[in-house]
Amino acid sequence: MPEPKRRRAAPPEAPAVAVPAVLHISSRNYSSWSMRGFLLARMAGLDFTVDTVSPDDPSARAELLLQSSSILLPCLSHEGAELWDTLAIAEYLNERYPEARMMPEERIARARCRAISGEMHAGFHALRSTLPMNLRTTIPGFTIWSAARADIERILKLWRDCLAEWDGPWLFGTRPSVADAMFAPVVTRFRTYAVALDPGCEAYARTILTWPAVREWITAAEREPEQGIAELDLDAEF
Repeated sequence: MPEPKRRRAAPPEAPAVAVPAVLHISSRNYSSWSMRGFLLARMAGLDFTVDTVSPDDPSARAELLLQSSSILLPCLSHEGAELWDTLAIAEYLNERYPEARMMPEERIARARCRAISGEMHAGFHALRSTLPMNLRTTIPGFTIWSAARADIERILKLWRDCLAEWDGPWLFGTRPSVADAMFAPVVTRFRTYAVALDPGCEAYARTILTWPAVREWITAAEREPEQGIAELDLDAEF
C-alpha cells in the first residue's frame, strides 16, 4: 500500500515591516499647530520623520492664514492611524505610549491639564489673529489691542494658577505635559511681540524656550526656506 503523501510545511510568514511614523506639517516658522504636533510626538518618544507640505497646498495655506474651519495639519500617520487634530494626536500618543507620562498622574492635575489644553485648542482667537506666530522676527513696541490683551491676561492667569498649585517649573510639576506643548507656541508669540511678563511667567517662558524639543523646532524654523506668505510677515508692516 503506497505511503500517504506528506504535506509540505507552509513557508514561514514574512515578518511585518514596520511603517515609520510621519508627521505632516505646514510650516515650522508660522504654524503653531504644527509645532504642537511635533512637541507631542517628541514627548511621546515616537520615532518619526517630518514631511513639510508645500505652502502652495490649499489646506496648508488656509491653516496658516486662519481661513479654514477645519485644521488638517499637522497630521500624524502611525500604525495605520491618520490623526489631524492636535488634541486627538495628544490623546492617541498618551494612550499608545503610557510610559511617556504625557498627562499628569494625579486625577485633579490630569483633569486640569485636559481643561486648559482644551481651552488653548478652542479659544484665544484674538491672540491668534493679531499676534500670528513668526519665529524669525521680533517686533518691539507692537500695539496689542484690547481683545488680544484680554486673551493674554487669561493665559497668564492659567499659568500662574498651575505654577502656584503644582510648584513648576512646568505647568504640572517637574516634567512637561500635554499642556506645556499646547502653550509653547504662545511663549514664542510673547517673545516675538515683546509681551511683558511677571517674574513667575517669565521663568516659565524660559523653561519652555530651553526645552530641547522647542530648541530643535526653532533651529529648524530658522533654516526653513522662505515660503513667500507676505500676509504673515508682519515685520514688513510694522
